[in-house]
Amino acid sequence: MTTTRVRVLIADDHGVVRTGLRALLASDPTIEVVADVATADGAVERARIGDVDVVLMDLRFAGDATAGVKATRRLRSFDAPPQVLVLTSHDTDADILGAIEAGACGYLLKDAGPDELLAAVRAAADGESALSPTVAATLMSRLRDPRPVLTEREVEVLRAVATGETNRQVASSLHVSEATIKTHLVHVFDKLGVASRTAAVARARELGVV
Repeated sequence: MTTTRVRVLIADDHGVVRTGLRALLASDPTIEVVADVATADGAVERARIGDVDVVLMDLRFAGDATAGVKATRRLRSFDAPPQVLVLTSHDTDADILGAIEAGACGYLLKDAGPDELLAAVRAAADGESALSPTVAATLMSRLRDPRPVLTEREVEVLRAVATGETNRQVASSLHVSEATIKTHLVHVFDKLGVASRTAAVARARELGVV
């Protein structure tokens, strides 16, 4: 068990959440909040100082659904990486698996109770897994049914492709660049183990994705 104070960095883009978490963590004499930041990039830069044991990380920042996962991956690449404990409102398969694959040691939902959160922070500091019951159930389900998980946007792109739309048409309908659509398709091909749009659509239909 951890005997020294656990040094925590809070990363969440909502000020009221950061304030509430500070107050909660301060109630435990074994935990010290060293800083709180409003961006995922800010968490990475602050953690570089080297005085952080656990980063309490939200997943989505200012509309960027992948910011927390990308920051987690960067944090875990440090020579002496802090542990990352995800605390979020989002519990889709893609969110959970993305965070765990990026190196998060725990994943809690924001409806977790105070005691559960404090215990999870201490567990994370010890390098132990800390998962909410909902998240644990999702991971067990994925182990029993290890089909590839596509993000919501990847499914949107694939459904549009399945109707015969070109990359340009998909980009226009989703209000993104054509390059972004190509990137999504590369990820889809990789996840589904295919090499073409036609094969991707066929495989997705077999899996019931589209």
